[in-house]
Amino acid sequence: MSITVETRNDIAVVDLGTDENRFSPTWLDSINAELDTIEHNAKALVTTGTGKFYSNGLDLDWLVANGDQAEAYVARVHALFARILTFPLPTAAAINGHTFGAGAMLAIAHDYRIMRDDRGYFCFPEVDINIPFTPGMAALIQSKLGPQAAVTSMTTGRRYGGPDAVAAGIADATAPDSEVVATTVDRLTPLTGKNPATLGAIKNTMYAAVIAELT
Repeated sequence: MSITVETRNDIAVVDLGTDENRFSPTWLDSINAELDTIEHNAKALVTTGTGKFYSNGLDLDWLVANGDQAEAYVARVHALFARILTFPLPTAAAINGHTFGAGAMLAIAHDYRIMRDDRGYFCFPEVDINIPFTPGMAALIQSKLGPQAAVTSMTTGRRYGGPDAVAAGIADATAPDSEVVATTVDRLTPLTGKNPATLGAIKNTMYAAVIAELT
């Protein structure tokens, strides 16, 4: 399924799709087009998925078939992380299921994360699939996690369920599957109404070093 958007309480809820929601070039085109609209018409941003996956990240099949475009592709993925990290509205990931690799980095780039409490893993598997983090990816993760959580998640490939993710500071809260999106919307609703230009400027200052690595 393609990316879809609905609005709840003036908050844009972006559904990343019903499959593994990997970052194909077409998917990247679609998410950026939706973000262009949301940035000027909504009061906050929530991203989620439908089914077993929030996102499994990089489209490795596409990368294998298009190795000559790998550098440009990774730059586009970095740009998406930077965009979410500094988005001029409150943001939160409603993590409905498995969230791996660059999909987990996308979730980390949001201001907040609410995970399903019973199923689904959050994981950086790079150490086990022999794909080292780029400097930008490492900077992003380390800007959001405490030192020991970063070491454990980045160097062991540990899979975190919802309660473990909260304990590690990866997620802010958990919710039942049927309530993940509603709980996430409720988390952002009191935070709407900030001036987008000011909020964007604050985020750009907070994460200046990360943005420098990503771009």
